[in-house]
Amino acid sequence: MSPLRRAVLQNFKKLHRTRMCVFDGDERALNAARIKINSEFNKNKNVKDVNAIKAMIQFAEEVERELRTQVIQAREVKPGVFEAKITDETVKLDNIPYNDSAIPEEIIPGQKPCCQDQAKNT
Repeated sequence: MSPLRRAVLQNFKKLHRTRMCVFDGDERALNAARIKINSEFNKNKNVKDVNAIKAMIQFAEEVERELRTQVIQAREVKPGVFEAKITDETVKLDNIPYNDSAIPEEIIPGQKPCCQDQAKNT
């Protein structure tokens, strides 16, 4: 088996394993993700260009990383109260409060900068 084919199959399996972890307990999401993964791989199974295959492998790796680190499950435990399933791999960012004084001084209040205004000035 060629190294390229092996990489494609490894990514296919890795995406399915990630799908099982990320959407654990959500049959609708599990089925939708399975159908999407299978259809994308089937759609591109006849691609022969090595560079295109490498690009698709890279894309599959990025999708898997995105699913693993950015997607969380939330379910409503009682009206208005949700429980989120967050893993150790989930990216957790600091919540920075909004600061009104962070607006640049050269912008007149009530007026938003426009890229077309900048183009006219050049």
